[in-house]
Amino acid sequence: MVPPFILYLSGPDHFEALHRLTLWVRHLLLPVYGREVTSTAPWCTSWWLHPEAVAQLYGLWMAWQELTVPEAGLGGPAAWHRDHLSHVMATLRDPNGPFAGCKPGGHRAKEAPEMDAFPN
Repeated sequence: MVPPFILYLSGPDHFEALHRLTLWVRHLLLPVYGREVTSTAPWCTSWWLHPEAVAQLYGLWMAWQELTVPEAGLGGPAAWHRDHLSHVMATLRDPNGPFAGCKPGGHRAKEAPEMDAFPN
């Protein structure tokens, strides 16, 4: 059974999913793919406080789990790199992305854009 997407979880289920995700990010994603932080490639050390980052990284991790098992075949990891990794990392590390304004060791919350009420 496929677990529900992290944005649909709450309480202990959300905490446990986020905990497992942080382990993957800390022990695999960042050591292997976490290039240097610059003003043109920001990273937030408290990335879990950014809902967009959580959603993007969770999707990336779910794809990793699906495409790195033996049943995925020999091309599974290559497909993960091609179809998932580059896009997600470029989106997150974009200077205007979710970590814009964050500095090493300093999280800055971003405000979501407002929306007018839909007319009744």
